[in-house]
Amino acid sequence: MKFGRRTALLLAGLGALHLAVLMAGLFSPYDVAQQNRDLPFAPPTRIHFVDAESGIHVRPFVCDFMDRPDSPGEYSENCDKHFPVHFLVNGVRYRMFGLVESDVHLFGVRAPAHIFLMGTDGYGRDVFSRFLYGGQISLFVGILATALSLGLGTLVGSFAGYYGGWFDSVAMRVAELFLALPWLYLLFALRAFIPLSLSANEAFLLLIAVIGAVGWARPARLIRSVVLSSREHQYVRAAQLFGGSDAYILRRHILPDVHGVVLTQAVLLIPQYVLAEVTLSFLGLGVAEPTPSWGNMLSSLQQYYVLASYWWMLVPGLVLIPVFLGYMLLAGETRSNPNAAHT
Repeated sequence: MKFGRRTALLLAGLGALHLAVLMAGLFSPYDVAQQNRDLPFAPPTRIHFVDAESGIHVRPFVCDFMDRPDSPGEYSENCDKHFPVHFLVNGVRYRMFGLVESDVHLFGVRAPAHIFLMGTDGYGRDVFSRFLYGGQISLFVGILATALSLGLGTLVGSFAGYYGGWFDSVAMRVAELFLALPWLYLLFALRAFIPLSLSANEAFLLLIAVIGAVGWARPARLIRSVVLSSREHQYVRAAQLFGGSDAYILRRHILPDVHGVVLTQAVLLIPQYVLAEVTLSFLGLGVAEPTPSWGNMLSSLQQYYVLASYWWMLVPGLVLIPVFLGYMLLAGETRSNPNAAHT
């Protein structure tokens, strides 16, 4: 595949994020359910390389937290003792890619110190670890729901554009109905008919099915227009005259023309569907605690004192901004260079 430098950088950045999320057990120092009740809403841990006595340290170190007696609920650093950051340490067990069991973590510190790169939540759980594991829900809901939407859209759009007739008329009228409905309220309506007491796996699959089934209409209309144009090409008519089957013509001559549309729609739909999952979980209609997702991690911000006092609880939401921008820029690159999808 041929990509420009900017497209390659965007793909590398998004690929690194998805890899970190996929390998969350390696990159996260703590278990997502591990609570430190003595450290609720602890701020992000500062990483030190310099101290007043020894000067510069080659190995980074952290200091322990201590309560401030004059300000209950607030913390200060106690640097009387240094705790070096170790790499490739043993910790809680996890499954890499859901298959290989391991207990190796990229970094960590020895007790009683802690390393909270994004602080802790109200239960003292490490926000950084929960952010990585939450991405396994939010990002892959977006990816799998996009695959479902594009699969349905490609199927309906290809048949409607190639065969036409009554199927084309019915399919496009249904697609117009889906496009006219506000998708967010439609998601709320569909979710309202389903019990809230679902396991994490059931909620994950439900979000994929509901979000993916709602978004098929726009890709179907775009793919239909490409197929309508492609079926008039001379080589398609020649294949028909030589007795090529409909399945062969669609697979060999028609569907290759829709690759660019499918790729562009994929990079546009993934961030939209991630945002849909975040919105549903934020409102308590998606994946529920204690399983983390980017949406339910932000739900604590509905409480004013959290929003006003603990700025680090906003960090998971702020990290979403470059993720969405990366996908949007990649969509722009794909539109400007539609042949990048072809070898």
